[in-house]
Parts: sequence; C-alpha cells; structure tokens
Amino acid sequence: MECIADVRATLGEGPVWVEREQALYWVDIPERTLFRWSEAEGDSTCPLPSHLCSLAPRAAGGFIGAGYEGFLAIGSDLVLTPLGNPEPDLPRNRFNDGKVDRQGRFWAGTMDRKEEEASGSLYRLDHDLSWTRIDSGYRVTNGPAFSLDGRIMYHTDSALQRVYAFDLTEDGNVANRRLFLQFGAGDGYPDGMTVDAEDCLWIAFWDGWCVRRFSPTGERLQEIAVPARQPTSVAFGGPNLDRLFITSAKRGLSGDERAAQPQAGGLFVTIPGVKGVAEPLFAG
Repeated sequence: MECIADVRATLGEGPVWVEREQALYWVDIPERTLFRWSEAEGDSTCPLPSHLCSLAPRAAGGFIGAGYEGFLAIGSDLVLTPLGNPEPDLPRNRFNDGKVDRQGRFWAGTMDRKEEEASGSLYRLDHDLSWTRIDSGYRVTNGPAFSLDGRIMYHTDSALQRVYAFDLTEDGNVANRRLFLQFGAGDGYPDGMTVDAEDCLWIAFWDGWCVRRFSPTGERLQEIAVPARQPTSVAFGGPNLDRLFITSAKRGLSGDERAAQPQAGGLFVTIPGVKGVAEPLFAG
C-alpha cells in the first residue's frame, strides 16, 4: 500500500481510470477540486467553479458527471455545463457517487447533504441525456457497480451499512431489489465499489480502515488494510488493470487523528493479486 498523491482531500471520491489517457481522475467534493494522476506526470489539481461529486469518461470525449445541482457535461477543457436537475424540489439534496453500466448509461444517486433524511434516489442517465428515477428512500447513496455480464447492479445505502443487488435488464430497468450484504458494529460503512475481472465486488469501508473483496454470493474473500480510517472508493487501473486505487478523506478527523494518519485524504494504490476490467464509456 502506497500513497501516490498526498493531496489531503477533505472528501476524496469518485476515482475513475481513463484508459485513453492512462490516468486516474477523482474529486474532492466539498473543496470543488478535480485531481488527475498518471505514471508519467504524477498528480495535478484543477479548481472547479462548482461542486462535482462523480464523473465518468464519454465516448465522444470529455466526461459526464453529477454535482450538487444535477447532471453535468464536462468538456475536455474541464468546463462544466449543467444538463439539468432532477430534484429542484429538494434543495438539501446533492448527488454523490456515479458509474457507467455495461450498456453505456450513467447511474448516480442523490443524498441529503446532512445525511439525516432518507431523501436520496438512484437515477439512470440515458444516451439521449434524459434521466429516470429508479429507486428512492436512501440516506447516503454509494456505488453503483455492475456485474461483468451487466445483469446485476449493486447499490449501497452507506448510512444503513447495506449493499443491495438488483436484476438489471438490457434496456436499463431493474427488478428484485434484495439485500446483498449487511454490516454491523466495527465493520465500517460500505462506500464506493467496483467489480474485478473475476466478477467479485471490491468495497471501500469508511471508518473501517480497509477495502474488502466479496464473491458474487456475498462471501468475504479478502481484506486489505488502508493507512487512513476513511477510505471512500476504489477503482482498478494501470496499463494492465492490476492496480487498485483507493481514495480517502480527512473530513471530521481531530488534530490528533490527523497526526496519527498524516496521509488521510490521499490517493493510495496497491496490487491486490487480481485484475480489474476497463470501465465502459458513457455513450451519450
């Protein structure tokens, strides 16, 4: 485990490996900052005019993303263009994590900024940039992640320490929401996640000091310690997709806690012994 970008983000989130650039992008949500790291160039920082919570590369270039006030298009010049807000009636809500499914659609969830009300929902953004509300009643949405065949979607309510599984059809409809994993005291809170080349689910655990790997049947297979209490999300990357990148946060840590974990908020990397898969591009 190595910290390769000691950026000390307040809330580092949303890592995504961009294969065409051989680079990792991620955000610091409250600080309105976009980070980029590559083997050749190291890390760089780009201030943003508004809050960006997640992003994914587009087939046409640039990125699709979600922020405090709706979906966003992000140009190759990193200019943010609003696409619309599906929740104008919920000003306390914001978007959180987001990912692209195997059919090139972008999925992202909303949450109460104070993490008090179960006012969050999961949305699907289609290729024509229209959105559909898929599920509701979340306090802190995280994920999603998708099985290799695209037929299972995983989605998390971190506040309840739950990961759900859904059956996902080719046209983007879901059915049969079921509890896939339930965690308890001492486990930490399941946060961002991804699927590896063996169809297993990797999850970062906020307050858990670790990332864990689970089989498609929910069996815990592996645990890797992280030298920060609040890992936030994971993404595979590197030329061979054999590196696991882990974002983290320093939010809420006391002075003594920050002194004990000085790289909290940094970007970590490890080689877990299994490869990932290339993330799909948003097709819109």
